Amino acid sequence: MNRKEKNDRQRLRLVAKNIRQSLSVFRYGSKALNLVWTTSHSLTFSLAILALVGGLLPSAIAIVGKLIVDSVVLANRSGLQIDRQIAINYVCLEAVVIVLLAAAQKGLVVCQSLLRVLLAQRVNESILEKALTLDLAHFEDSEFYDKMSQARSQASSRPLSLINRTFGLCQSALTLITFSGLLWQFSGWAVLVLIVAAIPAFIAETRFSEHAFRLFRWRSPETRQQHYLETLLAREDYAKEVQLYQLGAMLLQRYRDIFNRLYQDDRNLTIQKGLWGYLLGLLSTGAFYAAYAWIVLEAISGQITLGEMTMYLMVFRQGQSTFASALTSIGGMYEDNLYLANLYEFLEQPMPQSQGKITEGIIKEGIRFENVSFSYPGSQQAVLNNISLHLPLGEKLAIVGENGSGKTTLIKLLTNLYTPTSGRILLDGVDLKDWDIDILRRRIGVIFQNFVQYQFTVGENVGVGDVEHLDDRQEWEIAAHKGMAKPFIDMLPGKFDTQLGKWFKGGQELSGGQWQKIALARAFMRSNADILILDEPTAAMDAEAEMNIFNHFRSLTQDKMVVLISHRFSTVRMADKIIVMASGEIIEQGSHEQLIAADGRYAHLFSLQAAGYK
Repeated sequence: MNRKEKNDRQRLRLVAKNIRQSLSVFRYGSKALNLVWTTSHSLTFSLAILALVGGLLPSAIAIVGKLIVDSVVLANRSGLQIDRQIAINYVCLEAVVIVLLAAAQKGLVVCQSLLRVLLAQRVNESILEKALTLDLAHFEDSEFYDKMSQARSQASSRPLSLINRTFGLCQSALTLITFSGLLWQFSGWAVLVLIVAAIPAFIAETRFSEHAFRLFRWRSPETRQQHYLETLLAREDYAKEVQLYQLGAMLLQRYRDIFNRLYQDDRNLTIQKGLWGYLLGLLSTGAFYAAYAWIVLEAISGQITLGEMTMYLMVFRQGQSTFASALTSIGGMYEDNLYLANLYEFLEQPMPQSQGKITEGIIKEGIRFENVSFSYPGSQQAVLNNISLHLPLGEKLAIVGENGSGKTTLIKLLTNLYTPTSGRILLDGVDLKDWDIDILRRRIGVIFQNFVQYQFTVGENVGVGDVEHLDDRQEWEIAAHKGMAKPFIDMLPGKFDTQLGKWFKGGQELSGGQWQKIALARAFMRSNADILILDEPTAAMDAEAEMNIFNHFRSLTQDKMVVLISHRFSTVRMADKIIVMASGEIIEQGSHEQLIAADGRYAHLFSLQAAGYK
C-alpha cells in the first residue's frame, strides 16, 4: 500500500468519525422522548402541536406582510375605498396571525415549565431508585459519588432540553422549508447564502459545548468538596466544633479557593465562546446586508414589488435567525447527549449479582464463618484473613480489638453488605449469598456505632427498625420498653410524636445516651429477628446505665444470637464467647474465664481497663 492510499484511508476514517459524531446528536433522542412521553402524554403532545403551529405561522406573517405593503401601494395609487378596505383587512389578518403565534409561543413556555418540574422529579426518582439497588461498595467508592453527583446536577433537566431542542429543530425546519420556498422565487443563490452564513457559528457552538462538558466531568470531585464545605459551615451538627475550634475562616477560605479555580475555567471558556461567537456572527451579518443590498437594488430596478422586497427582507432576516437557531439546537442536542450519556451511564450501572432464593435453613446450627478473608474493592490488602468461628443458636458472642482490627468489617460481611473475597459464611447451613436477601435481613436487628439520627418523630425513629410496622404505636411502645427508652420518651413534650433534631420546626435534641437508647429500641422493632448485632451500642452511656441495659438486654435475648462489639470489658465478660481480633485475624477466643486464665492479649487489656477503676 503506497502513501497516497494510506492518506486516503486516514481521510476516510476521519470523515467516518465526524459522521458518527454528528449522528451522535440523535443517540439519546428516543430515550429522552420516551422518558418525556411517559412523564406526561398530554404535555408532550401539546408541545409537539404548538411547535408545529409555531413553525408554520412565521411564513404566513411574511406573506401577509407582503400583501399589506402591496395593498397599501395599490390603494395609494387608486384612491379606491375597496383597496383601502383590503389593506385594513390584511392588517387585521396579520394581527390575528401574530396573536396565534404569541399564543403558541406562550403555550410552549407553559408546557415546558410544567414538564421541567415533572421530569426533574421523574429523573431524580430514577437515580434514587437505582441507588437503592447498588451494593454498599458503590457508596464507599469516591468515583461512584462523582457519577451520582454528575447525574443529579444537570441531567434532570437535560431530557426535556433535548426534547425541546428536537421540537424546536422540527419547528425551525418547517419555517425554513416555507421560507426557502418563498426566497427561491427571488433566487436560489439567496437560499445558499442563507445556509452557508450560519455554519461557522454552529461549528464554534458545538466545539465549546464539548469543552464545557469535559470541564463538568473533570471537576466533579472539586464540586463535591465545595458542597461538603458548605455542609460544614451551615449545618447545626457541625456548628459547635467549627465555632469552638475557630475553623470558620479556614473553611470559608478553602471554599473560596475552590470557587476561584472553577471560575477561572468558566471565565476562560465564556470569554472564548463570546469572542468567537461575535467574530463568526459578523459573517452572518455581512451575508445579510449583502443580500439586503441585492434585494433593494432589485426593487429599485423594478424587478420586484415593494411588498416583495419587504417580504424577502423579512424572510432572509428571519430565515437567517431561524437557520442559526436550528444549528444551535443541533449543537445543544449534542451537548444534551453528552450529559444524558452521563445520566444513562449511571442508570445502566451493572446490577450486583442476583441474590439467592432460599428462605429456610437446612439445619439449626446458627452462624458459621469458614476460612473467610476479605479485601475492599480496589485494594490488595486483606482486612480480614482466614476467619473461622461458630455462633450457635441462642449464644452471645463479643468481639474486642483495637480500632482497625476488622471488627466492623466482619459485621458488614455477616449482614451481607459485602461478600467475602474467599471462604464462606453459613446461616443454618446455607451460604449467605444463597439466601433471599429480604428474608435474611428480616432476621437481623442491628445498631451500628454510627447509627442514623433521623430528623423524624420519636415514634418514626423507633419504627424505621421495621418499616412494615413503621406507624404501629403498639410496636413502638414494646420496642421502646425493651430498649429502655420508654421512661425518657414519656417525659418529652409530645412523647412519641415529638419531632427530633433541629432541622425542622419544634425539633427537640437528645443526649448521646438517649439517642443510643432510641437506636436500641429501633433494633428491637424487629421482634421476629433472631440475630442481634450491636456495634458499640452504649458508647455514649455511663457505666451504670450500660450495666443496667445489658442486664436487661440479656434477659430479653435468651433465644437469640447476639454479636456485641464493645471496648468496655464489664459488658464483654457477660458474653458466652469472646474473640479477640488484631490485624484482621482472630488471635484468641473463649469465655471470659478461659481468656483470663490464658493470660494473653485479652487478659492484658482487661487488667489495664480494670486498673483505671481502682
